[in-house]
Amino acid sequence: MIVTRNWLEEFINISNISTNEICKTLNSIGLEVDSLEEQKIASKVVVGKVLSKEKHPDADKLSVCQVDLGNEITQIVCGAPNVDAGQIVAVATVGCDLGNNFKIKAAKLRGVESNGMICSSTELGLAPLIDGIMVLDDSIGELILGKELSEYKLLNDDIIEIGLTPNRGDCLSIHGVARELSAFYEIPLKELGKNINENDKSIGQSFKIDCDSQVNTSLLYKATDFTNFDLKLIHNLRLANLKKFNAKNSLQNLLNYSMHSCGVVFNLYPKSKAQNITIKQDENGFDTVYSNEILSKPSVNHLDVELIENEYLLEASYVNPEEISKKVFDKKEKTSEVYYRVTRGSEPDIEFGISYISNFASSLNANFYKGSIEFIDDSEKLFLDISVKKVNAIIGQDIEKAEIEKILISLGFEVKESAEENLLIKVPHFRHDIKNIADITEEVIRIIGIDNIKAKPLAIDEVKRVNQTSFDILKRNKLRFKAIEQGFFETLTYVFASKESLEKYGFKTVKNELDLINPIVKELNTYRTTLALNLVEACANNHKYGNRSTAFFEIGTIFDENRVESKKIGFVQTGSIEQEDIKNAGKPANIDFFSFAKKVLNCVGKFELIAMENIGNSFIHPYQNANVIIDGKNVGYISKLHPSVCEDYDLSDTFIAQIDFDAIKDETLKASSYSKYQSSIKDLSIIADKNLEYSKIKQAINSINNSLIKQYNLIDRYSDEKLGNSESLTIRFTLQSDEKTLEDEDINQVINSILDVLKEKLNITLR
Repeated sequence: MIVTRNWLEEFINISNISTNEICKTLNSIGLEVDSLEEQKIASKVVVGKVLSKEKHPDADKLSVCQVDLGNEITQIVCGAPNVDAGQIVAVATVGCDLGNNFKIKAAKLRGVESNGMICSSTELGLAPLIDGIMVLDDSIGELILGKELSEYKLLNDDIIEIGLTPNRGDCLSIHGVARELSAFYEIPLKELGKNINENDKSIGQSFKIDCDSQVNTSLLYKATDFTNFDLKLIHNLRLANLKKFNAKNSLQNLLNYSMHSCGVVFNLYPKSKAQNITIKQDENGFDTVYSNEILSKPSVNHLDVELIENEYLLEASYVNPEEISKKVFDKKEKTSEVYYRVTRGSEPDIEFGISYISNFASSLNANFYKGSIEFIDDSEKLFLDISVKKVNAIIGQDIEKAEIEKILISLGFEVKESAEENLLIKVPHFRHDIKNIADITEEVIRIIGIDNIKAKPLAIDEVKRVNQTSFDILKRNKLRFKAIEQGFFETLTYVFASKESLEKYGFKTVKNELDLINPIVKELNTYRTTLALNLVEACANNHKYGNRSTAFFEIGTIFDENRVESKKIGFVQTGSIEQEDIKNAGKPANIDFFSFAKKVLNCVGKFELIAMENIGNSFIHPYQNANVIIDGKNVGYISKLHPSVCEDYDLSDTFIAQIDFDAIKDETLKASSYSKYQSSIKDLSIIADKNLEYSKIKQAINSINNSLIKQYNLIDRYSDEKLGNSESLTIRFTLQSDEKTLEDEDINQVINSILDVLKEKLNITLR
């Protein structure tokens, strides 16, 4: 946000306050000053009048001018295409130093004497205007021939650039910044003049405007005749400082200047297109101005003013910034430059805006039709009941109730006292960022000055800090340490991924309406819905640098189709299972499914594996995959990476796993008594159908619920032609009693019960 000292003085009297003091004040009240530029025109640059212009005898692009400098008439050769007799111009006289070793000397140009230079705005150190000399007018003050331009206050200005935070849209105007200074210095704002040039026409006679009751935007219209209108030099220079000067469109300049001055959003429609307009919502719910065509979407999408005639319909508008921002985001609506001001909160007092631009344009010979047409939403102001005691508790210092009330009133709040040291506050519409007591307290602090709040020792009250967040941090650290012990390296990747890659490999993606609007790069254009893609890409990147065998893990957030977050832990390992050494003759075997699964188990704790019935993406190998089961729930998967994906990423055998972070147990291990009696190990060989899942056998054995069975594991599989569609499975049991040494009769009873249940439930027999 750019303001200038002289522009501010049109709204508030700061003549007795230095620019440096103003900058210091702006910083203290939360409007951080990014830069200060002092524009000072060099000495010996004076006001001159071009008396005559003759073509240079030996140069087509040069003109020989006789220039009146007040005390003398001098000859100057000028190359500007727009120089002409009768103009009042800026003349750098002989001896003038324009800076950067640019000194004016008497010279001969193509044989013709020249004593000085007629200057452009940039040659004087001002903002660029048109391609040529700068023509002066009385907007800078009374033009006196021979008077130095350094004596014209309006041309020698201080330009202040403020770095506004997005919530302070109320200061996106000269009037808004002046309002802040008024509150701090207790200087009243100047009253605007009411000198509006009106003609004999009435707006209702020439314009018919119908507005639907569903329209949310507040609108106010006046009709204007711009036949004799033109902006002055000082206004154009100020717009040039903002980089919003358009040399070919004076009406667009008027809108830009007025919006920057008072903060209200304006638009102009040619009379030929706006004599009969309708305002209603379009198919996406945006307020739209219709004639024979769509003229605009107020406060969302404005076109540049068309210079096709002299009479126009002037529009001032306001819409709630939070509501319009959400709607534009949801509908992906096209916007114009004005939308930036609207979303940060334009000035809601559109009647003030119309009054300002009417007075301003009238001073520049515009004429206005009598009357106006308005459609204003008179919404209620936010009401807050604030405890002074709580405000002081937040500040850490006692501020008198009267002082707080005075500060808030100076900032535009309506304040009433109530019982028990409370204040009843109505928040002005232009402060849409004020929502609660913390915001009110911040307003008080910034006007008092943070440096005026006395420092106090920090008081610390010890409270219970153990909660789910702390538990998750401890669990996360334990998982990290265990994963590192198993040879995995921790990696951290973006929560974004390539939507094209996710779709290519069959992963679900976030719904379009919930997706990223402005991705940081095109390769990371959506939220990730899996850790696997990023981890495999990390392996591929390492492979390009010569690391053939890598193992990574990551604990991070993924998103579902509705952008709901969940935390996962992901693992990936590619290449060999161990490093090359003498034990493997320099040729280590590649990682296999069960070796990888064992490493994952050592990281996350006990789980079961069940073959997948439905494969949801093409990362998963069709024959080497399993769901991870904890407490009977499917909490993730382990799989070999599909060979086609390995080929895409130029990887050898690769395995991936992804498990729900919340499903992983972090229970404290408790010591328990152990049996002092000898254990007995028995192998049981059974004949089972080849298509029978081992999990079914486990379920049958577990159903016995015999306390003597301490552990059992499948240790061998065997099949041959004689067994046909069956195979032999050898299961090793560890049997032990906590009360006695087991005898043969006890052991046989357990084995028989196992055989009985296998026969009954699965038709499995002893080999």
